[in-house]
Amino acid sequence: MNITILDGHALNPGDLDWSCLAQFGNLTVYPHSTPERVLERAADSEIIFTNKVVFDEATLAQLPKLKYIGIFATGYNVVDVEAARRRGITVTNIPKYSTDSVAQLTFAHLLNLSFKLNEHTESVRNGDWYGSLHFCYWNGPLVELVGLTFGIIGYGAIGKRVAILAEAFGMNPIAYGPRQSPGDREGAVRFVDFDELLRVSDVVSLHCPLKDDNHGMIGTAELAKMKPTAFLLNLSRGALLDETAVADALNAGRLAGAGLDVLGAEPPSATNPLIGAKNCFITPHIAWGTLAARQRLLQIVVENLQAFLEGKPQNVV
Repeated sequence: MNITILDGHALNPGDLDWSCLAQFGNLTVYPHSTPERVLERAADSEIIFTNKVVFDEATLAQLPKLKYIGIFATGYNVVDVEAARRRGITVTNIPKYSTDSVAQLTFAHLLNLSFKLNEHTESVRNGDWYGSLHFCYWNGPLVELVGLTFGIIGYGAIGKRVAILAEAFGMNPIAYGPRQSPGDREGAVRFVDFDELLRVSDVVSLHCPLKDDNHGMIGTAELAKMKPTAFLLNLSRGALLDETAVADALNAGRLAGAGLDVLGAEPPSATNPLIGAKNCFITPHIAWGTLAARQRLLQIVVENLQAFLEGKPQNVV
């Protein structure tokens, strides 16, 4: 059985061992694959693993040997799942492997925004403290989190963990999700409708999957409902934001700051409006990348493949 990994570098830049997958067949690992090389590299494989390589209907139609696609991620929008199903191809994903890491980076971004950590460390590095007349200084308002409202869009595993951290910081967590009704509660979390969450939140944090009906769900109209003092966090999918609208709001002072780990196109264009926008801090999609999270991911990859080969597939999307 031929097994091919098309873009293995992100999951394993050299600190993990692929032998756990080699035990199942003839394993070929490519660190990266351009769209032009996908068909030739995947042509003889029954098992394919991908992170960001796209499998649309046209690609699947040219891979008659393919029986299984394992996605090295929770999101599965890189695969046309319906087309795969019609062709009898099983597609699996990796749920819940990075919950703690993503929640951790969510608050890293929030703490950076609330105390302007990046700005102040750069100020000290540039020598501004040397000649100061005072023992301390700050460049703009510093924000205490206790008592603020933390709005969570998407209340899956990550959203729930973020809510726990928000409560630990003394914040008031509220949430909006399609499976919850406004007015319901889960512990300290109160569920509200989308408009209320935007209006009352001091922090709006996105933790929902990207679907056909939520592209650009935070755009000009939604930003206008938010407090100008609010922070926007997105550690989910970049296309959930209308990036031009968010950049315009930041530059005009209609939004206090943004902490982002994802963009609509990755890697981004040099002309992406969020890069260089006022009070916008972007990390290069690293929330999932801790060693602990990637070790969990690889273990679930193995378990998914084992279950498929035994005729009892799990984590099927």
